[in-house]
Amino acid sequence: DVPAWLKSLRLHKYAALFSQMTYEEMMALTECQLEAQNVTKGARHKIVISIQKLKERQNLLKSLERDILEGGNLRVPLQELHQMILTPIKAYSSQNSSTEEQHSRDADSHHPSSLIGSDSQGSDCKDAAAGAMQQHHLPGCEGESGGAPLPEGDLPGQFTRVMGK
Repeated sequence: DVPAWLKSLRLHKYAALFSQMTYEEMMALTECQLEAQNVTKGARHKIVISIQKLKERQNLLKSLERDILEGGNLRVPLQELHQMILTPIKAYSSQNSSTEEQHSRDADSHHPSSLIGSDSQGSDCKDAAAGAMQQHHLPGCEGESGGAPLPEGDLPGQFTRVMGK
């Protein structure tokens, strides 16, 4: 939910700008690109810093998991998870073959996806979320320290794992 994330940053007036971008485009934004879109200097800086924090979420989740397993206070990890759930999180897909990736790119070029979803995507998102939930349930790993390592970029899986701990 990019508009809510921008509102939490007090940058909601730029929601229209972000609505025309894909997740990858948003994550690759630079201050120069924002300047070209007439974003004020202070807002540009804040957006770039906030996007950098989004990029660091995977490492933060790993750190939170370690803290929880070491018996630390749960208040800080829960606060961090609460803040993280308010940020844009891309659905994870484990498609590895180049054929599937090409098909996905072809589909995206015919149906450009924006960061602000439409109602027509609702059932697809629910199906993808249900599949991700089933995929990440690892019996017997709930209380163990590591469990199976999650692929890089699987932010929803890592988030779910930390919540399970």
